[in-house]
Amino acid sequence: MKRLVILDESVRIIFHAVLIGSLYLLFVGHNQPGGGFVGGLVAGAAVSLRYLAGGIDDVRSISRFQPWTILGTGLLVAVTTALVPLLRGEPVLTSLGRDVELPVFGSFYASTTLVFDIGVYLVVVGLVLMVFEAFGEEDEQ
Repeated sequence: MKRLVILDESVRIIFHAVLIGSLYLLFVGHNQPGGGFVGGLVAGAAVSLRYLAGGIDDVRSISRFQPWTILGTGLLVAVTTALVPLLRGEPVLTSLGRDVELPVFGSFYASTTLVFDIGVYLVVVGLVLMVFEAFGEEDEQ
């Protein structure tokens, strides 16, 4: 398979910028539109770029974890976060949180909504990686 040097180098630069953008969407999502799903889709677009540039081996090199492990971990985090309010006698998916003082960043409102969004982000990224694992294998001819 013939590789395009311009595409390879462009993806090498753009990939990390797109991942940072997806993390930005993840972390602003509990206060603004965005969140885990949209951030995961943007990260999935970054994975797609890696596939176009380097094929399935490049996609496999992104993470040392198997795609189904990432998806399962995200599902476990999201479901656990959704059900924790039941232990306090509150409805499912009730947002719990408090103000936390971080040394460099200052005051930050930590909520279960952010943890839920992280779980959704991992589910979407894991699903995208699973799709490439299942359908991205090149034919041996």
